[in-house]
Amino acid sequence: MFKESLISKKAYAFGLEIIRLTKLLPKTYENIVLIKQIIRSATSIGANIEEALGSNSKKEFIHSMNVAKKEARETIYWLRLISDVNPRLKDRIETLIAENDEIIRILTKIVKTSSL
Repeated sequence: MFKESLISKKAYAFGLEIIRLTKLLPKTYENIVLIKQIIRSATSIGANIEEALGSNSKKEFIHSMNVAKKEARETIYWLRLISDVNPRLKDRIETLIAENDEIIRILTKIVKTSSL
């Protein structure tokens, strides 16, 4: 039976919400570039968490969780750009930024705790 951690569930749900957000964006040149970037970075968060959960060492685990945290920080950048280019979605994007901030806080705590 597949067992998920809280952070992997949150990251997966967040990735899905990002994909749903991108479906609402007009397909302008600018948005197409932003869509590709944010889907890549947002889905990479969960992928790196899954990689960490399957790691063979503590060092490998910490490294993958740190990569997930970096991808989450990059995702905030893309969300802010999308918000500025598409102001009608600002409220929805602010909610996603808050969710992403929570993911970053959890990842930071996991890395700090694992490094002890």
